[in-house]
Amino acid sequence: MINDISKEKKPFKLVTKYALTNDQSQAVLKLVKGIEKEQKKYQVLLGATGTGKTFTMANVIQKLNRPTVIIAHNKTLVMQLYTEMKELFPHNHVEYFVSYFDFFQPEAYIPRTDTYIEKSSSANKDIEMMRLATLASISAYTDVIVVASVASIYPTSPPAEFKMYWLVVKIGMQISMQEIKRRLVKLNYQVNNIDLKPGTFRTKGDVLEVALGNTDEFIYRISFFGDEIEEITKLDPLTGEIIEKPKWFHLLPADEYVVNDNIKEQALSSIKNELNKRILYFQQQNKPLEQERITQRTKQDIESIENFNSCPGIENYARHFENRAPGEQPYTIFDYLGNDWLLLVDESHITLPQFRGMHNTDISRKKTLIEYGFRLPSALDNRPLSFDEINNKIKNAIYISATPNDYELDLVNHQVIEQIIRPTGLIDPVIEVKPTKNQVEDLIVELQQLHKKNERAFITVMTIKMAESLTEYLKHRDIKVAYIHNELKTLQRTKIINDLRKGIYDCVVGINLLREGLDVPEVSLVAIFDADKTGLFRSERSLIQMIGRAARNVNGRVIMYADTISKDMEKAIQETNRRRNIQIAYNKEHNITPKTIIKPIIELTNDEDNQELKKALSGAKTGIKAKDKLIIKLKKEMLEAAKNQEYERAASIRDMIIEIEGSNKNNQLKEAD
Repeated sequence: MINDISKEKKPFKLVTKYALTNDQSQAVLKLVKGIEKEQKKYQVLLGATGTGKTFTMANVIQKLNRPTVIIAHNKTLVMQLYTEMKELFPHNHVEYFVSYFDFFQPEAYIPRTDTYIEKSSSANKDIEMMRLATLASISAYTDVIVVASVASIYPTSPPAEFKMYWLVVKIGMQISMQEIKRRLVKLNYQVNNIDLKPGTFRTKGDVLEVALGNTDEFIYRISFFGDEIEEITKLDPLTGEIIEKPKWFHLLPADEYVVNDNIKEQALSSIKNELNKRILYFQQQNKPLEQERITQRTKQDIESIENFNSCPGIENYARHFENRAPGEQPYTIFDYLGNDWLLLVDESHITLPQFRGMHNTDISRKKTLIEYGFRLPSALDNRPLSFDEINNKIKNAIYISATPNDYELDLVNHQVIEQIIRPTGLIDPVIEVKPTKNQVEDLIVELQQLHKKNERAFITVMTIKMAESLTEYLKHRDIKVAYIHNELKTLQRTKIINDLRKGIYDCVVGINLLREGLDVPEVSLVAIFDADKTGLFRSERSLIQMIGRAARNVNGRVIMYADTISKDMEKAIQETNRRRNIQIAYNKEHNITPKTIIKPIIELTNDEDNQELKKALSGAKTGIKAKDKLIIKLKKEMLEAAKNQEYERAASIRDMIIEIEGSNKNNQLKEAD
């Protein structure tokens, strides 16, 4: 029996004590009108930093009342958006969907060195539960907001397979305990009479207890009277206390992937046919090594699937198990949403290029594995969606950025909806262009004045050599300075930023890291060397992003050191001045006095833990067992931070765990050698 799960319809209810400002209100009205009345597929919200874009998004969601997916380019931003949406929509289903891997090394082959790299990964059980909760919510409800990373374009279980054995358990239902146990096994649940953790069940007499795969906050106890469900009790898994006695609940799959046993033989037959064709291909190409390799590997996988229903890298055979044609696109969470849903892409100038990059990189890696006999051609069909496939699934999309790319602008014929005014009254920084002659000496004078005012600076240069040389020179001139570069670990990078905020440093020097993501309100000066150079790092959009780093401080200023004013400089300056004048006029009209943002400094660990982390990340001085203990300790700290809604701290600790696990893996490989 397959349940007919119809989606429960419920309106979005925005809960907040704040009202829309004039700028936000106009943006919401235009965006909603563009979708409901003008039937626009694409719209662009040009939202300056600090203007409350998330609140605007929330109001659009409430007014349109559609299932919504919000995608951002990194997990930290996704977590922040998820937290805000949870607070704004406490009565609706807000879900978190990112990659469940803490550490992931994809399978690869490097022909030049004849090096095969096995897939290696470490899954995060908490994120697995949240992903499962996402699939369950979008399968059962319409009032769903999914806050996701680019992981949303990667394959997941087909909707039909996910819901095939889904059971609605009700009081008075005529069903035997044996039948429910059979259905639990079909949904990938396991018997565990000792530790009832998510994805397990146990029985005692006429009572069956189930820990759903998507949560560790409660368990269900089902009491039978013969072949009838007499009572359902929702219990606290730790104390055993009764939370409530519901009349029904959804019995969900234990994990994301549910394999339909009915097509197993058909899938294996299809894999064998593809293998035979590949063997013939390598014979015709006179490639005996590749022929032997694909034959041995695939036959081992087939034997493992026959005996254990799985094998290493089984996802590469997904097309066969899902009965898809060669080249047919895989299933993603978008396929669960139906035809009437809304897509919001935050920081679109970064996120959209990631979509393209993910697909192209995956295809390139897989083609090499296939060419050299490590995988069958069907492995290509286990892939992220292409950019065209994503666009074909979109009914309505809103791209949100302070600096939208030409792609987004062309989609809307450069007719963007603007949100420029900050409710805080903060104004875009003043920009000054200075000659490059004596630029370092001029900068030192500026830094000395900042020090007296207890303010800080970001300094961005073009090359690593320049960054290192400038850092050393400033140190010799008694300027408290640090250098941020891409080889720094999370702990080091976070510590430098915290020390900058505390005043241990007066400034930090960097190259590309200063364009976005560093929100330090103590920074009142951004100094840009070689501002007139052409290229990505000094494009109009990059310059605007850099300028934005000084927009958190009421005394925000930008100095561009250049001998000429390039076209990109001119455009960036004009746009900044335009936004600045709009804000000044608004402040004057509403009698607003701007104030610097107050943001607490979050310490990640104490000094003792810092020493342990430094040893762990150095690689040589700490053993694998010691690192494992440290990982356990950090995971507890991460979960505690998440429970306390310190999401920035939790994300940073999680990054540390990934780095330690990565160094652990390297040490294990060395020991194996």
